Amino acid sequence: MMFAVRMDVEIPHDLDPEIRADLVAREKTYCQERQESGEWVHIWRCVGQYANISVFDVADNEALHQVLWQLPLFPYMRIAVTPLAPHPSDLTANRGAP
Repeated sequence: MMFAVRMDVEIPHDLDPEIRADLVAREKTYCQERQESGEWVHIWRCVGQYANISVFDVADNEALHQVLWQLPLFPYMRIAVTPLAPHPSDLTANRGAP
């Protein structure tokens, strides 16, 4: 199943800088591991914001839930999930169709 996920990060300004740096480094590693696994298909930065819009390809809702809950920055995020389905006007989805 494909999902579009918007993640807005709100790390408290008074969080210890070492803890912040560790969280951000672990988040980057986790994100890249999920990309290598094929679950995290795309990630785009929202310009001028500490936010991203990502596309995930996972087995089901529960699989996405597990991926998101394991994000090191999860406690500092607002997350909006939109399930995706193929669009009938998508040229790549309809190649070979009569």
